[in-house]
Amino acid sequence: MGTPREPQPAKYFVALLSADVDLLAEVERELVPALSDIDGCSETAPWTASRFYEKEMGSGLLRRFLSFSKLASPKELAAAKLKTQAIEARYRVSASAGRRVNLDPGYIDIHKVVLASTKNAGQRLYLGSGIYGEATLLYSDGDFHGLPYTYPDYLWPEARKFFTNLRAVYLNQLRRLG
Repeated sequence: MGTPREPQPAKYFVALLSADVDLLAEVERELVPALSDIDGCSETAPWTASRFYEKEMGSGLLRRFLSFSKLASPKELAAAKLKTQAIEARYRVSASAGRRVNLDPGYIDIHKVVLASTKNAGQRLYLGSGIYGEATLLYSDGDFHGLPYTYPDYLWPEARKFFTNLRAVYLNQLRRLG
């Protein structure tokens, strides 16, 4: 029989999507007080995973991942999603207009990449406050691997490289914590 205990702290990240590179930079500055200082950034890549967001956000979308310096409990994922939703809402043209930026927070731990979502699905677990969590990448044999439901952009070589590097930073942070 196992003994219940709190998990190690996790390293948080946000996936950003927008057609406006200047808006991405502005939103990054707003994420700092919400999540902590930015300590990593992927390259900005054209969004080619689908056309799902084009009706709402326009064409020419760009994807970027950011990581944050402060380690935090995995149980804070729902709160992180609510904070990013508030930031998204501030950048709408109007209350009825679509988003100009999409922010998807998640965290990385030793074994996986976990995303937050407002949508329920068979592979998602309810976290509270209307937010669900999903393990979308699993780490084994020295690399991250997707699952049948993993979003295609998380399988891009650039994204997997970002998460592999992020995992190394995270492991160093855990070592320093002792």
